[in-house]
Amino acid sequence: MFKILVVDDDSGLRLTVTSALGEANYLVEQASDGEEALNKIRSSSYDLVLMDVNMPRMNGIEALKQIKSYDPSIIVIILTAYSNIRDAVEATKEGAYNYLEKPIKAENLVYLIDKALRAHSMVRTMSFSAPVIKLPGGSTFVGQSNEMKKIFNVIDRLSRVETAVLIRGESGTGKELVANAVHFNGPRKDENFVTVNCSAIPENLIESEFFGHEKGAFTGADSRKIGKFQFADGGTLFLDEIGDISAGMQVKLLRVLQEKKFTPVGSNREIEVNVRIIAATNRNLEEMIKKNEFREDLYYRLNVLPIFLPPLRERRDDIEHLAFHFVAKFNQMHRKNIKGITPAAMQLLRQHNWPGNIRELENVIEHAFVIENGDEISPMSLPESVSGSSLSQFSGLTEAGEAALTNAATAQGADLNVGFTLDLNRLDFQAGKEEFEKQFLISALKAFKGKINQTAIHANIPKKTLLRKLEKYGITARDYQ
Repeated sequence: MFKILVVDDDSGLRLTVTSALGEANYLVEQASDGEEALNKIRSSSYDLVLMDVNMPRMNGIEALKQIKSYDPSIIVIILTAYSNIRDAVEATKEGAYNYLEKPIKAENLVYLIDKALRAHSMVRTMSFSAPVIKLPGGSTFVGQSNEMKKIFNVIDRLSRVETAVLIRGESGTGKELVANAVHFNGPRKDENFVTVNCSAIPENLIESEFFGHEKGAFTGADSRKIGKFQFADGGTLFLDEIGDISAGMQVKLLRVLQEKKFTPVGSNREIEVNVRIIAATNRNLEEMIKKNEFREDLYYRLNVLPIFLPPLRERRDDIEHLAFHFVAKFNQMHRKNIKGITPAAMQLLRQHNWPGNIRELENVIEHAFVIENGDEISPMSLPESVSGSSLSQFSGLTEAGEAALTNAATAQGADLNVGFTLDLNRLDFQAGKEEFEKQFLISALKAFKGKINQTAIHANIPKKTLLRKLEKYGITARDYQ
Protein backbone atom coordinates (compact mmCIF):
# COMPACT_ATOMS: atom_id res chain seq x y z
CA MET A 1 0.00 0.00 0.00
CA PHE A 2 1.34 3.42 -0.97
CA LYS A 3 1.97 5.87 1.88
CA ILE A 4 1.14 9.56 1.45
CA LEU A 5 1.93 12.59 3.62
CA VAL A 6 -0.55 15.49 3.42
CA VAL A 7 1.04 18.82 4.44
CA ASP A 8 -1.14 21.91 4.96
CA ASP A 9 -1.78 24.37 7.79
CA ASP A 10 -5.54 24.12 7.12
CA SER A 11 -6.73 21.26 9.32
CA GLY A 12 -10.09 21.11 7.52
CA LEU A 13 -8.41 20.64 4.15
CA ARG A 14 -6.09 17.99 5.60
CA LEU A 15 -9.10 16.08 6.93
CA THR A 16 -10.96 16.29 3.61
CA VAL A 17 -7.94 15.14 1.58
CA THR A 18 -7.10 12.37 4.06
CA SER A 19 -10.66 11.06 3.88
CA ALA A 20 -10.67 11.07 0.05
CA LEU A 21 -7.32 9.29 -0.18
CA GLY A 22 -8.30 6.80 2.53
CA GLU A 23 -11.35 5.80 0.49
CA ALA A 24 -8.97 5.22 -2.44
CA ASN A 25 -7.05 2.72 -0.25
CA TYR A 26 -4.00 4.89 0.41
CA LEU A 27 -2.28 5.04 3.80
CA VAL A 28 -2.29 8.72 4.78
CA GLU A 29 -0.52 10.76 7.45
CA GLN A 30 -0.65 14.51 8.11
CA ALA A 31 1.68 17.43 8.89
CA SER A 32 0.77 21.07 9.53
CA ASP A 33 3.83 22.71 7.91
CA GLY A 34 7.09 22.05 6.07
CA GLU A 35 9.18 21.66 9.19
CA GLU A 36 6.90 18.98 10.66
CA ALA A 37 6.80 17.28 7.26
CA LEU A 38 10.61 17.05 7.11
CA ASN A 39 10.77 15.57 10.62
CA LYS A 40 8.25 12.90 9.60
CA ILE A 41 10.08 12.13 6.36
CA ARG A 42 13.38 11.70 8.21
CA SER A 43 11.80 9.22 10.64
CA SER A 44 9.50 7.33 8.28
CA SER A 45 9.10 6.40 4.61
CA TYR A 46 6.64 8.01 2.19
CA ASP A 47 5.92 7.41 -1.48
CA LEU A 48 4.27 10.77 -2.12
CA VAL A 49 3.95 14.17 -0.42
CA LEU A 50 0.94 16.40 -1.13
CA MET A 51 1.91 19.87 0.12
CA ASP A 52 0.64 23.43 0.23
CA VAL A 53 2.93 26.34 -0.68
CA ASN A 54 1.96 28.97 1.91
CA MET A 55 2.54 27.62 5.43
CA PRO A 56 4.04 28.97 8.67
CA ARG A 57 7.60 28.17 9.87
CA MET A 58 8.65 26.64 6.52
CA ASN A 59 6.84 27.15 3.23
CA GLY A 60 6.25 24.48 0.61
CA ILE A 61 8.99 25.58 -1.81
CA GLU A 62 11.72 25.41 0.84
CA ALA A 63 10.35 22.11 2.17
CA LEU A 64 10.31 20.74 -1.40
CA LYS A 65 14.00 21.59 -1.86
CA GLN A 66 14.94 19.85 1.40
CA ILE A 67 12.78 16.81 0.66
CA LYS A 68 14.44 16.37 -2.75
CA SER A 69 17.86 16.86 -1.19
CA TYR A 70 17.11 14.19 1.44
CA ASP A 71 15.44 11.67 -0.89
CA PRO A 72 15.10 12.63 -4.58
CA SER A 73 12.81 9.65 -5.25
CA ILE A 74 9.88 10.96 -3.16
CA ILE A 75 7.07 12.30 -5.38
CA VAL A 76 5.90 15.80 -4.41
CA ILE A 77 2.62 17.35 -5.64
CA ILE A 78 2.08 21.00 -4.79
CA LEU A 79 -1.28 22.50 -3.76
CA THR A 80 -1.81 26.10 -4.79
CA ALA A 81 -4.52 28.72 -5.14
CA TYR A 82 -5.33 29.91 -8.67
CA SER A 83 -3.68 33.26 -7.95
CA ASN A 84 -0.37 31.53 -7.03
CA ILE A 85 0.34 29.63 -10.27
CA ARG A 86 3.79 31.27 -10.31
CA ASP A 87 4.62 29.35 -7.11
CA ALA A 88 3.49 26.13 -8.73
CA VAL A 89 5.72 26.72 -11.75
CA GLU A 90 8.68 27.41 -9.46
CA ALA A 91 7.92 24.23 -7.51
CA THR A 92 7.87 22.21 -10.73
CA LYS A 93 11.30 23.56 -11.61
CA GLU A 94 12.52 22.45 -8.17
CA GLY A 95 11.40 18.87 -8.80
CA ALA A 96 7.69 18.77 -7.95
CA TYR A 97 5.86 16.13 -10.02
CA ASN A 98 2.87 18.39 -10.66
CA TYR A 99 0.56 20.89 -8.99
CA LEU A 100 -3.14 20.97 -8.14
CA GLU A 101 -5.24 24.09 -7.80
CA LYS A 102 -7.53 24.77 -4.86
CA PRO A 103 -10.38 24.18 -4.24
CA ILE A 104 -9.59 20.50 -4.65
CA LYS A 105 -11.97 18.06 -6.30
CA ALA A 106 -11.62 14.57 -4.84
CA GLU A 107 -11.81 12.84 -8.24
CA ASN A 108 -9.08 15.08 -9.72
CA LEU A 109 -6.88 14.53 -6.66
CA VAL A 110 -7.17 10.75 -6.74
CA TYR A 111 -6.67 10.63 -10.50
CA LEU A 112 -3.47 12.72 -10.35
CA ILE A 113 -2.02 10.70 -7.46
CA ASP A 114 -2.90 7.38 -9.15
CA LYS A 115 -1.18 8.58 -12.32
CA ALA A 116 1.91 9.80 -10.46
CA LEU A 117 2.34 6.59 -8.48
CA ARG A 118 1.80 4.33 -11.50
CA ALA A 119 4.41 6.23 -13.51
CA HIS A 120 6.75 6.17 -10.56
CA SER A 121 6.29 2.52 -9.60
CA MET A 122 9.13 1.27 -11.82
CA VAL A 123 11.55 3.53 -9.99
CA ARG A 124 10.24 2.97 -6.48
CA THR A 125 9.73 -0.82 -6.48
CA MET A 126 11.73 -2.23 -3.57
CA SER A 127 13.76 -5.42 -3.68
CA PHE A 128 16.28 -6.44 -1.03
CA SER A 129 15.84 -2.95 0.51
CA ALA A 130 17.16 -1.34 -2.68
CA PRO A 131 15.25 0.70 -5.28
CA VAL A 132 14.71 -1.27 -8.47
CA ILE A 133 13.54 -0.22 -11.90
CA LYS A 134 11.49 -3.11 -13.28
CA LEU A 135 11.06 -3.27 -17.02
CA PRO A 136 9.13 -5.34 -19.55
CA GLY A 137 10.84 -8.64 -20.25
CA GLY A 138 12.01 -9.11 -16.68
CA SER A 139 15.03 -6.78 -16.73
CA THR A 140 15.76 -4.83 -13.57
CA PHE A 141 17.95 -1.92 -12.55
CA VAL A 142 18.99 -1.99 -8.89
CA GLY A 143 20.58 0.60 -6.63
CA GLN A 144 20.35 2.18 -3.20
CA SER A 145 23.40 4.47 -3.16
CA ASN A 146 23.02 8.25 -3.19
CA GLU A 147 24.41 8.24 -6.72
CA MET A 148 21.67 5.90 -7.94
CA LYS A 149 18.93 7.77 -6.08
CA LYS A 150 19.94 10.82 -8.09
CA ILE A 151 19.86 8.74 -11.29
CA PHE A 152 16.35 7.47 -10.46
CA ASN A 153 15.21 11.05 -9.92
CA VAL A 154 16.71 12.10 -13.27
CA ILE A 155 14.98 9.15 -14.98
CA ASP A 156 11.69 10.27 -13.45
CA ARG A 157 12.19 13.78 -14.84
CA LEU A 158 13.31 12.57 -18.26
CA SER A 159 10.25 10.34 -18.58
CA ARG A 160 8.00 13.41 -18.41
CA VAL A 161 9.55 15.21 -21.39
CA GLU A 162 10.27 14.14 -24.98
CA THR A 163 13.56 15.81 -25.83
CA ALA A 164 16.68 13.88 -26.83
CA VAL A 165 18.69 12.15 -24.11
CA LEU A 166 22.39 11.24 -24.12
CA ILE A 167 23.41 8.54 -21.63
CA ARG A 168 27.11 8.46 -20.75
CA GLY A 169 28.99 5.80 -18.83
CA GLU A 170 31.45 2.94 -19.00
CA SER A 171 30.53 -0.40 -20.57
CA GLY A 172 28.37 -2.52 -18.31
CA THR A 173 26.89 0.33 -16.23
CA GLY A 174 23.31 -0.22 -17.47
CA LYS A 175 22.85 2.41 -20.18
CA GLU A 176 20.27 0.38 -22.12
CA LEU A 177 18.30 -0.28 -18.93
CA VAL A 178 18.14 3.47 -18.28
CA ALA A 179 16.92 4.04 -21.84
CA ASN A 180 14.22 1.39 -21.27
CA ALA A 181 13.21 3.03 -17.99
CA VAL A 182 12.88 6.47 -19.58
CA HIS A 183 10.73 5.07 -22.40
CA PHE A 184 8.49 2.78 -20.36
CA ASN A 185 7.84 5.47 -17.72
CA GLY A 186 6.93 8.08 -20.34
CA PRO A 187 3.99 8.97 -22.59
CA ARG A 188 5.35 6.76 -25.40
CA LYS A 189 5.39 3.61 -23.26
CA ASP A 190 2.70 1.91 -25.38
CA GLU A 191 4.64 2.48 -28.60
CA ASN A 192 7.74 0.72 -29.97
CA PHE A 193 11.10 0.88 -28.22
CA VAL A 194 13.67 0.12 -30.93
CA THR A 195 17.37 -0.49 -30.22
CA VAL A 196 20.22 -0.05 -32.71
CA ASN A 197 23.78 -0.98 -31.77
CA CYS A 198 25.68 1.41 -34.01
CA SER A 199 29.01 -0.38 -33.54
CA ALA A 200 27.60 -3.76 -34.62
CA ILE A 201 26.33 -2.71 -38.08
CA PRO A 202 28.70 -2.82 -41.06
CA GLU A 203 29.41 0.64 -42.49
CA ASN A 204 27.89 -0.22 -45.88
CA LEU A 205 24.59 -1.31 -44.29
CA ILE A 206 24.05 1.26 -41.56
CA GLU A 207 22.12 3.73 -43.76
CA SER A 208 19.77 0.97 -44.84
CA GLU A 209 19.42 -0.17 -41.22
CA PHE A 210 18.46 3.35 -40.11
CA PHE A 211 16.28 4.47 -43.02
CA GLY A 212 15.32 1.32 -44.92
CA HIS A 213 15.68 0.70 -48.64
CA GLU A 214 13.68 0.00 -51.78
CA LYS A 215 13.87 -3.25 -53.70
CA GLY A 216 16.90 -3.21 -56.00
CA ALA A 217 18.49 -0.21 -54.26
CA PHE A 218 21.78 -2.10 -54.10
CA THR A 219 23.18 -5.58 -54.71
CA GLY A 220 21.36 -8.01 -52.46
CA ALA A 221 18.34 -5.74 -51.86
CA ASP A 222 15.83 -8.35 -53.01
CA SER A 223 12.88 -6.73 -51.27
CA ARG A 224 11.77 -3.46 -49.73
CA LYS A 225 12.86 -2.96 -46.10
CA ILE A 226 11.52 -0.63 -43.41
CA GLY A 227 14.27 1.07 -41.41
CA LYS A 228 14.57 1.48 -37.66
CA PHE A 229 13.44 5.12 -37.74
CA GLN A 230 10.19 4.24 -39.46
CA PHE A 231 9.65 1.20 -37.25
CA ALA A 232 10.08 3.41 -34.16
CA ASP A 233 7.63 6.07 -35.42
CA GLY A 234 5.58 7.28 -32.45
CA GLY A 235 7.92 5.59 -30.00
CA THR A 236 11.59 5.71 -29.01
CA LEU A 237 14.76 4.90 -30.95
CA PHE A 238 17.74 3.97 -28.78
CA LEU A 239 21.06 4.54 -30.55
CA ASP A 240 23.61 2.60 -28.56
CA GLU A 241 27.34 3.27 -29.10
CA ILE A 242 26.53 6.49 -30.97
CA GLY A 243 30.21 7.48 -30.86
CA ASP A 244 31.03 4.71 -33.35
CA ILE A 245 29.06 5.96 -36.37
CA SER A 246 30.93 7.39 -39.35
CA ALA A 247 31.17 11.07 -40.27
CA GLY A 248 28.84 10.53 -43.24
CA MET A 249 26.15 8.93 -41.13
CA GLN A 250 26.51 11.68 -38.54
CA VAL A 251 25.44 14.21 -41.19
CA LYS A 252 22.41 12.16 -42.21
CA LEU A 253 21.43 11.49 -38.62
CA LEU A 254 21.64 15.20 -37.81
CA ARG A 255 19.30 15.98 -40.71
CA VAL A 256 16.69 13.53 -39.44
CA LEU A 257 16.89 14.98 -35.94
CA GLN A 258 16.47 18.52 -37.28
CA GLU A 259 13.82 17.97 -39.96
CA LYS A 260 12.15 14.79 -38.64
CA LYS A 261 12.12 13.30 -42.11
CA PHE A 262 14.36 10.99 -44.17
CA THR A 263 14.62 9.29 -47.55
CA PRO A 264 15.03 5.48 -47.75
CA VAL A 265 17.97 4.20 -49.78
CA GLY A 266 17.01 4.02 -53.45
CA SER A 267 13.81 6.04 -52.99
CA ASN A 268 12.70 9.50 -54.10
CA ARG A 269 10.04 9.94 -51.43
CA GLU A 270 10.56 11.49 -48.02
CA ILE A 271 9.05 9.93 -44.92
CA GLU A 272 8.14 11.99 -41.87
CA VAL A 273 8.62 10.43 -38.44
CA ASN A 274 7.86 11.33 -34.84
CA VAL A 275 10.59 9.56 -32.88
CA ARG A 276 12.18 10.31 -29.53
CA ILE A 277 15.94 9.76 -29.65
CA ILE A 278 17.89 8.31 -26.74
CA ALA A 279 21.58 7.82 -27.44
CA ALA A 280 24.35 6.22 -25.39
CA THR A 281 28.11 5.98 -25.53
CA ASN A 282 31.10 5.02 -23.42
CA ARG A 283 33.40 7.23 -25.49
CA ASN A 284 34.64 10.74 -24.73
CA LEU A 285 32.68 12.72 -27.29
CA GLU A 286 34.30 16.00 -26.27
CA GLU A 287 37.73 14.63 -27.16
CA MET A 288 36.33 13.21 -30.40
CA ILE A 289 34.98 16.67 -31.31
CA LYS A 290 38.46 18.18 -30.81
CA LYS A 291 39.88 15.54 -33.17
CA ASN A 292 37.07 16.16 -35.73
CA GLU A 293 35.82 12.60 -35.22
CA PHE A 294 32.36 13.63 -34.00
CA ARG A 295 30.23 16.54 -35.19
CA GLU A 296 29.77 19.27 -32.61
CA ASP A 297 26.28 20.18 -33.91
CA LEU A 298 25.15 16.55 -33.59
CA TYR A 299 26.59 16.43 -30.08
CA TYR A 300 24.53 19.42 -28.97
CA ARG A 301 21.44 18.03 -30.67
CA LEU A 302 21.78 14.76 -28.73
CA ASN A 303 23.05 16.25 -25.47
CA VAL A 304 19.89 18.21 -24.60
CA LEU A 305 19.36 16.16 -21.44
CA PRO A 306 22.53 14.26 -20.48
CA ILE A 307 22.67 11.55 -17.85
CA PHE A 308 25.91 10.12 -16.45
CA LEU A 309 25.98 6.58 -15.01
CA PRO A 310 28.71 6.13 -12.41
CA PRO A 311 30.89 2.99 -12.58
CA LEU A 312 30.24 0.32 -9.96
CA ARG A 313 33.51 1.11 -8.16
CA GLU A 314 32.04 4.56 -7.38
CA ARG A 315 28.78 3.15 -6.00
CA ARG A 316 30.06 0.37 -3.76
CA ASP A 317 27.00 0.68 -1.50
CA ASP A 318 25.07 -1.05 -4.30
CA ILE A 319 27.36 -4.09 -4.66
CA GLU A 320 25.70 -6.17 -1.92
CA HIS A 321 22.17 -5.42 -3.14
CA LEU A 322 23.09 -6.13 -6.75
CA ALA A 323 24.76 -9.39 -5.73
CA PHE A 324 21.67 -10.60 -3.84
CA HIS A 325 19.49 -9.49 -6.74
CA PHE A 326 21.51 -11.72 -9.08
CA VAL A 327 21.38 -14.57 -6.55
CA ALA A 328 17.58 -14.41 -6.70
CA LYS A 329 17.67 -14.20 -10.50
CA PHE A 330 19.94 -17.22 -10.95
CA ASN A 331 18.12 -19.29 -8.31
CA GLN A 332 15.10 -19.05 -10.55
CA MET A 333 17.01 -19.47 -13.80
CA HIS A 334 19.14 -22.44 -12.71
CA ARG A 335 16.58 -23.96 -10.32
CA LYS A 336 18.95 -23.89 -7.39
CA ASN A 337 18.48 -22.75 -3.80
CA ILE A 338 21.51 -20.64 -2.93
CA LYS A 339 20.49 -18.94 0.33
CA GLY A 340 23.11 -16.20 0.41
CA ILE A 341 26.74 -15.14 0.23
CA THR A 342 29.27 -15.81 2.99
CA PRO A 343 30.78 -12.74 4.71
CA ALA A 344 34.23 -13.58 3.33
CA ALA A 345 32.89 -13.84 -0.23
CA MET A 346 30.95 -10.58 0.15
CA GLN A 347 34.12 -8.86 1.36
CA LEU A 348 35.90 -9.96 -1.81
CA LEU A 349 33.03 -8.62 -3.92
CA ARG A 350 33.19 -5.27 -2.13
CA GLN A 351 36.97 -5.01 -2.58
CA HIS A 352 37.04 -5.85 -6.31
CA ASN A 353 37.47 -2.89 -8.68
CA TRP A 354 34.82 -4.09 -11.21
CA PRO A 355 36.29 -2.89 -14.51
CA GLY A 356 33.34 -4.57 -16.24
CA ASN A 357 30.82 -2.92 -13.88
CA ILE A 358 27.38 -4.48 -13.31
CA ARG A 359 27.71 -6.85 -16.26
CA GLU A 360 30.90 -8.27 -14.71
CA LEU A 361 29.22 -8.68 -11.30
CA GLU A 362 26.34 -10.56 -12.91
CA ASN A 363 28.77 -12.89 -14.67
CA VAL A 364 30.71 -13.46 -11.43
CA ILE A 365 27.55 -14.47 -9.54
CA GLU A 366 26.49 -16.83 -12.33
CA HIS A 367 29.99 -18.35 -12.33
CA ALA A 368 29.63 -18.95 -8.59
CA PHE A 369 26.28 -20.68 -9.17
CA VAL A 370 27.94 -23.17 -11.51
CA ILE A 371 30.84 -23.88 -9.12
CA GLU A 372 29.19 -23.72 -5.69
CA ASN A 373 27.98 -27.02 -4.21
CA GLY A 374 26.85 -25.62 -0.87
CA ASP A 375 23.92 -23.39 0.00
CA GLU A 376 25.94 -20.15 0.15
CA ILE A 377 28.34 -18.55 -2.32
CA SER A 378 31.82 -18.88 -0.81
CA PRO A 379 35.18 -17.38 -1.82
CA MET A 380 36.18 -20.63 -3.49
CA SER A 381 33.24 -20.43 -5.93
CA LEU A 382 34.24 -16.95 -7.14
CA PRO A 383 36.41 -16.66 -10.27
CA GLU A 384 40.13 -16.00 -9.79
CA SER A 385 39.72 -12.47 -11.19
CA VAL A 386 37.81 -11.64 -7.98
CA SER A 387 39.25 -14.03 -5.39
CA GLY A 388 42.82 -14.35 -6.69
CA SER A 389 44.43 -17.81 -6.79
CA SER A 390 41.92 -20.24 -5.35
CA LEU A 391 44.49 -22.09 -3.26
CA SER A 392 46.13 -19.03 -1.79
CA GLN A 393 42.75 -17.41 -1.17
CA PHE A 394 41.42 -20.49 0.57
CA SER A 395 44.38 -20.75 2.90
CA GLY A 396 44.31 -17.00 3.43
CA LEU A 397 40.70 -17.24 4.53
CA THR A 398 41.85 -19.02 7.66
CA GLU A 399 44.04 -16.08 8.59
CA ALA A 400 41.23 -13.62 7.84
CA GLY A 401 38.72 -15.60 9.87
CA GLU A 402 41.16 -16.02 12.73
CA ALA A 403 42.00 -12.31 12.76
CA ALA A 404 38.31 -11.35 12.73
CA LEU A 405 37.60 -13.48 15.75
CA THR A 406 40.81 -12.91 17.68
CA ASN A 407 40.11 -9.27 18.53
CA ALA A 408 36.67 -10.07 19.92
CA ALA A 409 37.87 -13.20 21.66
CA THR A 410 40.80 -11.42 23.30
CA ALA A 411 38.44 -8.84 24.75
CA GLN A 412 36.53 -11.73 26.31
CA GLY A 413 39.71 -13.30 27.71
CA ALA A 414 39.22 -16.38 25.54
CA ASP A 415 41.71 -18.53 23.68
CA LEU A 416 41.20 -18.92 19.97
CA ASN A 417 42.90 -21.31 17.61
CA VAL A 418 41.54 -22.11 14.15
CA GLY A 419 43.45 -25.29 13.42
CA PHE A 420 43.19 -25.94 9.70
CA THR A 421 45.81 -26.53 7.02
CA LEU A 422 45.61 -27.72 3.43
CA ASP A 423 47.12 -31.03 2.40
CA LEU A 424 48.47 -30.08 -1.03
CA ASN A 425 49.00 -33.75 -1.92
CA ARG A 426 45.34 -34.60 -1.45
CA LEU A 427 43.13 -31.72 -2.61
CA ASP A 428 39.35 -31.94 -2.67
CA PHE A 429 37.53 -28.64 -2.91
CA GLN A 430 34.23 -29.57 -1.29
CA ALA A 431 35.79 -31.64 1.49
CA GLY A 432 38.35 -28.94 2.21
CA LYS A 433 35.71 -26.20 2.32
CA GLU A 434 33.53 -28.18 4.70
CA GLU A 435 36.46 -29.04 6.97
CA PHE A 436 37.44 -25.39 7.18
CA GLU A 437 33.87 -24.35 8.01
CA LYS A 438 33.65 -27.00 10.71
CA GLN A 439 36.93 -25.98 12.35
CA PHE A 440 36.04 -22.30 12.06
CA LEU A 441 32.71 -22.83 13.84
CA ILE A 442 34.26 -24.95 16.58
CA SER A 443 36.93 -22.31 17.21
CA ALA A 444 34.31 -19.57 17.33
CA LEU A 445 32.14 -21.51 19.79
CA LYS A 446 35.19 -22.15 22.00
CA ALA A 447 36.05 -18.46 21.96
CA PHE A 448 32.60 -17.43 23.13
CA LYS A 449 31.89 -20.41 25.41
CA GLY A 450 29.17 -21.91 23.28
CA LYS A 451 26.99 -18.79 23.27
CA ILE A 452 25.14 -18.82 19.98
CA ASN A 453 24.24 -15.13 19.84
CA GLN A 454 27.76 -13.94 20.73
CA THR A 455 29.31 -16.35 18.24
CA ALA A 456 26.99 -15.22 15.43
CA ILE A 457 27.66 -11.53 16.10
CA HIS A 458 31.44 -11.68 16.38
CA ALA A 459 31.96 -14.26 13.63
CA ASN A 460 29.72 -12.20 11.31
CA ILE A 461 27.44 -15.18 10.61
CA PRO A 462 23.64 -14.83 10.48
CA LYS A 463 22.18 -16.76 13.42
CA LYS A 464 19.99 -18.93 11.18
CA THR A 465 23.02 -19.80 9.04
CA LEU A 466 25.07 -20.63 12.13
CA LEU A 467 22.40 -22.98 13.51
CA ARG A 468 22.02 -24.66 10.13
CA LYS A 469 25.79 -25.19 9.84
CA LEU A 470 26.03 -26.58 13.38
CA GLU A 471 23.31 -29.10 12.56
CA LYS A 472 25.01 -29.98 9.27
CA TYR A 473 28.35 -30.77 10.96
CA GLY A 474 26.84 -32.35 14.07
CA ILE A 475 28.31 -29.69 16.36
CA THR A 476 26.60 -29.12 19.73
CA ALA A 477 27.10 -25.64 21.17
CA ARG A 478 26.66 -26.93 24.77
CA ASP A 479 29.87 -28.95 24.41
CA TYR A 480 31.86 -25.70 24.41
CA GLN A 481 30.17 -23.88 27.30
